Amino acid sequence: MAYVKIEQLKKSFGSEAVLHGIDLEIKDGEFVVFVGPSGCGKSTLLRLIAGLETQNSGSISIGDRKVDDVAPSKRGVAMVFQTYALYPHMSVYKNMAFGLKQAKTAKKEIDNRVSQAAEILGLTELLGRSPRALSGGQRQRVAIGRAIVREPEVFLFDEPLSNLDAALRTQTRLEISRLHQRLNTTMIYVTHDQIEAMTLADRIVVLRSGRVEQMGTPLELYHTPENRFVAQFIGSPKMNFFEASDLPEAARQRASGNHSSNIEIGMRPEHMLVTNSSDGIISGRLELTEQLGEYTLAHLITPSGKPFTAKTEHHLKLQLGDDMHFNIDDNRIHRFEKESGNRIDLS
Repeated sequence: MAYVKIEQLKKSFGSEAVLHGIDLEIKDGEFVVFVGPSGCGKSTLLRLIAGLETQNSGSISIGDRKVDDVAPSKRGVAMVFQTYALYPHMSVYKNMAFGLKQAKTAKKEIDNRVSQAAEILGLTELLGRSPRALSGGQRQRVAIGRAIVREPEVFLFDEPLSNLDAALRTQTRLEISRLHQRLNTTMIYVTHDQIEAMTLADRIVVLRSGRVEQMGTPLELYHTPENRFVAQFIGSPKMNFFEASDLPEAARQRASGNHSSNIEIGMRPEHMLVTNSSDGIISGRLELTEQLGEYTLAHLITPSGKPFTAKTEHHLKLQLGDDMHFNIDDNRIHRFEKESGNRIDLS
């Protein structure tokens, strides 16, 4: 196991700057997820840690040593890619053993490591099969097993679930979480899926345009996002944003304090409570409902034309076109400066 320290890391491809001075510290044994929209630099950052790309400036340390000039195979990392990249002509055993064999590891040691990894991942009965005889989830487990047998100090995952269907993504996500608990090894995981990030991570790094917007635990990012971008990216359905003018006059001071002309007001759909008009902080006309069993998503539009979503735990006995009114606890209202997008606290 090892910690990872990144200092002022910059990367450009030609004239295009991709990373703009990243500073991060990842603790020994921590599960950290890099999340952000396509093109934010999260995969590039992971590849720099792996040594598959070379930074323009800055440094990377794994444990007590700087690895800027160390070959990928000598960094003590193992990477699991989006594509399984299994050798189709080799059995599961041979795929998992290939890297060790290339490193001239003793056969008995190879057998022990492959056997242990297969047991951890539930692959023991599949060691003699070829990849084409496996499901997508099983193939990804083989790719993970190939990383485990190397006994790395740091595991790197580059969107490993994106090729799986929804059910397999959930199952494999749980397996990766259990794997981390069992091995207690430092893991860095890249995804664009904020649900994966929330459920897997000890801490999440939210990236945008090659910069770190916020790093914290999933609940820190959910409850106290530092800016509008993080607030909208973390949470499903997305946070609603309103201007003071979207709210009834009696509710404006409560929601915006003395910032009514320079503020956006954020409310998460799951925190909005159906109420009557006199108590409401926001109102809207019902445009669409999504009945999802345990809850309903109501899609509405304010009188000023602003769309928003509310999540309710009961079946809505309303007709499309009906007016609905919502309230929210004051401590669940988020406030952001319009120009900068930065969080505003009224305390």
